Amino acid sequence: MITLLIADDHPLYRDALRGALSVSLQDIRLLEAGDLPSTIEILEKEDVDLLLLDLHMPGSNDLFGLLHVLKLYSDLPVAVVSGTEDPMIISKIVGCGALGFIPKTAGANDIAKAIKSILDGNVWLPESVSDKIEEVDEAFSKLADNVASLTPSQYKVLCYMRDGLLNKQIGYNLDIAEATVKAHVTAIFRKLGINNRTQAVLIASQLELEPPIRNT
Repeated sequence: MITLLIADDHPLYRDALRGALSVSLQDIRLLEAGDLPSTIEILEKEDVDLLLLDLHMPGSNDLFGLLHVLKLYSDLPVAVVSGTEDPMIISKIVGCGALGFIPKTAGANDIAKAIKSILDGNVWLPESVSDKIEEVDEAFSKLADNVASLTPSQYKVLCYMRDGLLNKQIGYNLDIAEATVKAHVTAIFRKLGINNRTQAVLIASQLELEPPIRNT
């Protein structure tokens, strides 16, 4: 019995993927999560053979979700499922350690082929981008590893710094004290091996991190 975890915040897509996989694959057990915290919670309790991870679900925000999961579960096979098909982004996804990239436009047969290939230990990419993927350099790999060491709260602060917000504004948006924000900033600088906000903004931009939705 193969256990797959579908981590995507769109119930309709999860339903469609569940239906496609149930027809295409036998002896399969499907679990579902709608955000990064619930994904981590399931991974803590269940023996998952493959994680299908959406880049843009709540808490994930592009590459952070992937980096965070792989930091916690280094032996877990992960395939990113996304509507983004930019070769540069996919190169970074594979460079961070994902074993596959499955476009949301992929049909049931291609999804089944991808899953079987990944479970066999291979890296699976759609033919349309397989020859456009570039190997990431050592500097990016180190940068990604450092970002993976951030907590979700620290990551949110990093994204707000990237968005140009001051500590007071970040505290307001996250409903935390300014002193707590300063503590997060200090921890971010230490973990990323930097000493100013300009360097933090550059790192966030290199990883294509999107700022979280602001409170209104």
